[in-house]
Amino acid sequence: MKIVINQSRIEMIRVLRNPYYLFWSLAMPIVFYIVFTKIFDVETADKEVWAAHYLMSMTVFSVMGSSIMTMGIRLVEERSQGWTRYMRVTPLSDFQYFSAKMFGQTVVHVCSIVVIFTAGILFNGVRLSIFEWLFSASWILLASLPFLAIGSLVGTMKRVDTAIGISNVLYLLLAVTGGLWMPIDVLPKVMQNISMWLPAYHFGNGAWEIVRGQLPELQNILILVGYLVVFMVLSMYIRRKQDVV
Repeated sequence: MKIVINQSRIEMIRVLRNPYYLFWSLAMPIVFYIVFTKIFDVETADKEVWAAHYLMSMTVFSVMGSSIMTMGIRLVEERSQGWTRYMRVTPLSDFQYFSAKMFGQTVVHVCSIVVIFTAGILFNGVRLSIFEWLFSASWILLASLPFLAIGSLVGTMKRVDTAIGISNVLYLLLAVTGGLWMPIDVLPKVMQNISMWLPAYHFGNGAWEIVRGQLPELQNILILVGYLVVFMVLSMYIRRKQDVV
């Protein structure tokens, strides 16, 4: 257990020192939040509701990016540098290695949530009940699992530059089609229909429902669980094929 804790601590330090994390998962969501709630005059009936809604969008955006890009790219870098081969001669098993990564990444997500929630309070005076703050944070943590699975799948790529390019495009496409940058209602009808089957929309919608005083919809949960299973199975299959080769 001690070796897993130590590895998790190392993973957290590495992520917090990563410029990709600092830019995509902290700086960019906070800048977007300020721009679309303080600078641009978004037409909405209730500014307070919009401030809370968009705060959830940017927190989801942050955690999704950290899951896909930070973790995925780091896995590719470690394999290309021979680090994963070296780890196999240590007492740390593959299961412990990936568990430490997942745990370390989850703690980093907690830091992201706290920082962005604090930005919402400071810049817009967002007020939610203690239950809503804790429930929305818990939802964002749990619902990020499918995106950690996507990050693990990105981590099976052989080249770092390929992983960076694909993860960037995937991340931004999911953010736009998921309604995280702008309300999904402004998208073309075809895009709206596609979005209803993509994980980013259901990730965000669960948090939006919570700040509206509701529970995440059953469809949100089922679709996210489905994506989690699919991406985990694909990642495990590809890794086993790579190990054989």
